[in-house]
Amino acid sequence: MIQAVIIDDEVNNVNSLRNLLTKFCPGVEVIGTADNANSGYDLIKAKAPELAFLDIEMPFGNAFDLLNRLGEINFEIIFITAFDRYAIKAFKYSALDYLLKPVDIDELQKAVEKVTLQVNKKIANEKVLNLLQNMSAEKTATPKIAIAGINDTTFIQVQDITRLEAQKNYTLVHLVGGQKIMTTKNLGSYEELLPESSFCRIHHSHIVNLGFISKYKKGRGGHIVMEDGTDIEVSIRKKDAFLERFKQ
Repeated sequence: MIQAVIIDDEVNNVNSLRNLLTKFCPGVEVIGTADNANSGYDLIKAKAPELAFLDIEMPFGNAFDLLNRLGEINFEIIFITAFDRYAIKAFKYSALDYLLKPVDIDELQKAVEKVTLQVNKKIANEKVLNLLQNMSAEKTATPKIAIAGINDTTFIQVQDITRLEAQKNYTLVHLVGGQKIMTTKNLGSYEELLPESSFCRIHHSHIVNLGFISKYKKGRGGHIVMEDGTDIEVSIRKKDAFLERFKQ
């Protein structure tokens, strides 16, 4: 059994989530609840849970205030949020699970399944630390992104990604210096996540960092040449949008 706590200031939400866990996630045992950041801090310190369902907004500070106060994070977290799509990117950058209110049963089960695979790793939760660093960074700073590999997760600066290449349901991430990481996410996941100001999908198999393009060669769709000499086709369908983006 995974021992879990729920920290949410709305009683109805706490009761609803507890009931959903009892009915649909029998491998999770709720060992305590709290209704604000202060009582949540005390609950986590007293109970040492393996998993926390954590609401974002609550009295006496938000979820990030609570996590910063705790310091070392050696438990898994599933955020419960009503944040908009833009703010949710912070969770995606750090490969953290979140549930939108009202909680969907299928999404809850998927999140719990993923946590179950991680809960035995009694180490500091690097994903949470990366999230807190990104949330506290200056708006002009380049955030780190979690790249979920076959065997581990690597945190890298977004600006160090030169291009991404589809490999069926996987993605090969190319980095400055020639390093490559095979990630278990498909290319579409990164198209949605990476900043449009820097990255452009030029082909069904390729997303490139515009800052690392050396040359564009004209043609039906054309080709681009990256700074490392790699030649990549631009699809006819993507050509106009790419050229407009490249001008910008």
